[in-house]
Amino acid sequence: MSDETIHPRGTTARTPDLSWSQVRETVLMLELAAVQIEAAMKDSDASVDVLTDSFTTMAGYMRIISDTVQTLPDQGEVGIAKQNLGGVSEHVSSMVHQAIIAFQFYDKLVQRLAHVGISLGDLSTLVSDNKRLFNPSEWVGLQDRIRSKYSTREEIAMFEAVMQGMPVHEAVDNFMAEMKEKGDDIELF
Repeated sequence: MSDETIHPRGTTARTPDLSWSQVRETVLMLELAAVQIEAAMKDSDASVDVLTDSFTTMAGYMRIISDTVQTLPDQGEVGIAKQNLGGVSEHVSSMVHQAIIAFQFYDKLVQRLAHVGISLGDLSTLVSDNKRLFNPSEWVGLQDRIRSKYSTREEIAMFEAVMQGMPVHEAVDNFMAEMKEKGDDIELF
């Protein structure tokens, strides 16, 4: 008798029998959530890579245009064109810079989602193992692994607040408020 006959892989919630388990149903939903996060990240990575390369190249071209405009004379019609092109060039360069900052935020988002996916997988593995499920030290180990994946002070503070009993929504609201206060500060990691 195979393991799949004993423990079916899919849901049995619609046709429960004596072997039905809410733990197995929970594990199935956790695995599905983790894989959906991973698939969404993979789908978006290629597009964002193209956009990142495009904006990086555009930033280089804007520097060339700006440098070339600066070589034009300041007087006459060419001087007026130089002034206009200089202003437009500065504006476009600023927009490209803002786009690159947005891509850095996207990179941070992808890293966070990857951590969530891994954490869901680790949780699924723990919950599906009856030998580990009821062992508090296994849960402490899981919490330590999850905490170690956080890379910013704000994320660690949010995690610690939840572990100390703060409601999750309140901890997330505090985290979001702190991130909003930071504004455009990019923390590369």
